[in-house]
This record gives sequence, structure tokens and C-alpha cells, in this order.
Amino acid sequence: MQKILAAHQIRHLDEQTIREEPIASLDLMERASLAFVQAFRAQFSDLDRPITILCGDGNNGGDGLAIARRLHELSYEVFVLRARMGNTPSPDNATNWERLQAKRVIACQELTAGDPLPELPASGILIDGLLGSGLSRPVTGYWAGLIDHLNTLDQLRIAIDIPSGLFVDQPTTGSALQAAYTFTFQVPKLAFFAPENAPYVGEWQVLDIGLLPSALAAAVTKNYYVQLPDVAALLKTRGRFDHKGTFGHALIVAGSYGKIGAAILSARAALRAGCGLVTVHLPRCGYEIMQIAFPEAMVQVDRHQFICTQVPQPDTYSAIGIGPGIGTNPVTQAGLHQLLEQSSAPLVLDADALNILGLQPSWQTLLPANSILTPHPKEFERLFGPTANSFERWERLRHEAQRLQCYILLKGGYSAIATPTGEVYFATVGNPGMGTAGAGDVLTGIVTGLLAQGYPVETAILLGVCLHGLAGDLAAEAQQMESLIAEDIIQYLGAAFGALRRIGEV
Repeated sequence: MQKILAAHQIRHLDEQTIREEPIASLDLMERASLAFVQAFRAQFSDLDRPITILCGDGNNGGDGLAIARRLHELSYEVFVLRARMGNTPSPDNATNWERLQAKRVIACQELTAGDPLPELPASGILIDGLLGSGLSRPVTGYWAGLIDHLNTLDQLRIAIDIPSGLFVDQPTTGSALQAAYTFTFQVPKLAFFAPENAPYVGEWQVLDIGLLPSALAAAVTKNYYVQLPDVAALLKTRGRFDHKGTFGHALIVAGSYGKIGAAILSARAALRAGCGLVTVHLPRCGYEIMQIAFPEAMVQVDRHQFICTQVPQPDTYSAIGIGPGIGTNPVTQAGLHQLLEQSSAPLVLDADALNILGLQPSWQTLLPANSILTPHPKEFERLFGPTANSFERWERLRHEAQRLQCYILLKGGYSAIATPTGEVYFATVGNPGMGTAGAGDVLTGIVTGLLAQGYPVETAILLGVCLHGLAGDLAAEAQQMESLIAEDIIQYLGAAFGALRRIGEV
């Protein structure tokens, strides 16, 4: 897992590295510029495409000046636009400016407030080093206008560490550069995970610049970025004499008249996730459909013809997932209430089970400890109220997970998983093609199936989210995002397990 640090922690990490490694701050800047140039060169090898590097007065601008020198040495066509923002340049910025000036063949221009806004060569590359992660107030005046102007130009915009104008760990309220790529140093920034910041951050990549490992290990945070190698290490291996009883028995409570498909998808996903046995509890109208569509599942029919009204003997199962397609009929609500009162083991609640909890908020306190809630943003809002932005939503997510002593998986383009102890894990695997009917039902089945196999709750969620997203990525690669359906995610679960195991072997 990579730690996600606040702006002041990043600054402290730099300072501690300089002091304890020890390394001169100028040499650390050289290390960062080298990492940037290596990442840049791997993606952009066209030496004839004009590159403009915008550099401010601070250390982010110093990085830009060092990058300009290095790219010139590699025969790129470089033009430096140095923004004099009214501050005294940082010492390392000033030194890199002197080094650049010694390379008299590099074209440079200084820009001050009030100057005409620059026009740049068409179809060029703009590398943004105007402002860095230390930004503490919105950009205003001429410099805000400059950023807005640059966003209109025909340029491929690439940010050094963080797009200018974007705050590291709070909502952005002023102008910000709209980057297509962001090459960030050492740790991901919390701002990168906010959907509202996607137009500014673009695709992002974390570059290791060798900050002091002991300082990074000592940094305290509650936010983490989940990567596939971390999750691959969590996979169990199967013994030669293991059998279906070894791998648990999951109960899926799902479906109502017209929505039996939700039960089929969840049950299939649970079994494909490695669960030994799956029983599906559904209304009587779904019996033949389920037996024909999914003969591997056992079927337990409700007393009601069209809806689920009860969950008999919940403690006989290794794990229970409830909610996909069950509706919110008052009788169904009563059945969920009974399950919450009877069950002592963690539950996986999704879809209409969450909608019922939104209608009956006092029932939230009945949730068994370590249960898993899997809302999408609208369901989250119904449960816990509206929020103004992602940062507020993540704090609400953290608070509610601690209050309820449950895990809450907030689904989205980037999923956020809050734990009862207040950590939030961010996962970026998956793609927009997975925004399709039934994809959430599949996730419910995967997590329930993993939980039934005896995976710890936190492991089941992290592994489930990554397997779900990876299967979706593999399916989209084979069939394209536009044609992706929920069944495709299930079909590629086996390939996702294989890919994850191979990642773990590297």
C-alpha cells in the first residue's frame, strides 16, 4: 500500500530526507527532475514536437528548470517560460536558472503580471511547473487568467507533481491547470482520487525519487492507495485435499418479480470467486429461472410468490450477502430487520438492503460488527446525507464506518473503502465500461464468496474490489468498454485470479 500524505507531511518528508540521508536540496531536485524526464521520455519520444516548460518562483519551478536542461541535453526542442510572480525565487530555483542560462542555446522568456498572455506553438507540449504541492490559497488575478488561458491552447499539458492551482488535500476553489498527465513525486496526492478533479489531473503516475524510507515509514496517515501487488499477496493457496466444504457456504438473498437476474449474477459471482457452496434465497417466482440459469446453485424459496420476506436460519451459512433486486416492500423491510436482529456474523449489504436502511435509519445500529456496506454515491447519500464534495464525502465515510463499526465500500470510478478503525483505502482498478446494470450485484457476490471462504473481512473487501475491477479491465480489453455487461465480469474472474497470481510472483 502506498501512503497518501497531507501537504505538510510531504514537505516534512522532503526536509527529513535532506537532513538525515543526508542530501543537498539541490541534489534532491536533480533526482526528481531525472525521474520526471525518464517517465516523460518513455511516453513522448518525438524530439521535433515543441515543448514549453512553465516555471514559477518556487521549488516546483526549480524542478521545471532542471527538467528543461535535461530535456535539452536529450535533444528535445525546449522553450522556457519563467513566471516572475513577485516572490524571491527559492535558492534552488535560482541556481537552476543560472545553470539553464549557461546553456545559451535554450530559448527563455520571463513573464510578469500584466504581460500579454503567451501564445504557444500549435500541437506542442506544455510542462507545468508554475505552482506545486505547497499551494495554500486559490490562484487569483493575472496568474489565474494565465492558467485559464493555457487551458484553451492546443497543447498536451503535463503537470510536475501536481497541476498548478490544485490543492493536495482539500477542494480546489480557483483556477487550475487541466493536465492530460501528472507525474507526481513519491506519494499519490489525495486530490487525485476526487472525480471532480479528473479534468485537472488526467492520467497520473507516481515516481519514486528516493525519499528517506524510514521517514516515509514513520509518517502517520489514515489514507492509503491500494495496488495490485499488495492484494496479490493476500490470495490463499489451495491444499491438495481441500474440498467444497473447505471453501465455505454462502447465502445470497436477492431478487424479486422482474429482478431475478440480480440473484443469478450475485450467485454466479460468489461461486466463481471460489466459494464451495452457494444457496440462493429468492421468491417463489424465481425458482425455475434460477434452477435453469444456474444449476450449480442450491435454491431456497421464500414463502412469498414475488418478494423476499425472511431469511431462515442465517447462522447456518459461512457468509450472507443481501440486497440485489429485493425491493423495499414493507414486508421485505421486516425480513431484513429480522435478519439484523438474528445474525451475529458480518453481513454484506448492497442495493435495496441499503435503501431499506436509508428508509429506516435507526436500524443501522443493528448491523453486526464488521458488516460490509457497498453503496454507490446515491445510495451513500440516502444512508448518510448529502455532501458538497469528495473530501467531505470521504470524511463522512470514515466517520460512519467508525460509528457503525462496519466496513463501507463507496463504489465509483475510484472506490474508497473505510474501516471501523478509520482508515480509508482507495482502489483505482476498473474502467467506465463497468458502469452497467448488474455490475454491483457481481461485486456483492464476489465479496460474499470470499468472506465465506474464511478470508478476513478487510481482506475479502480489498481482494473483491481488485478482482472485480481487474476482471472488468480484462473483459473490456477483449470486448471493448462499450459492449461490457455484468456477465462478462463474471466470465473473466478466472483470468483475473490468474493475472493477480502472476503479479504476486514478480
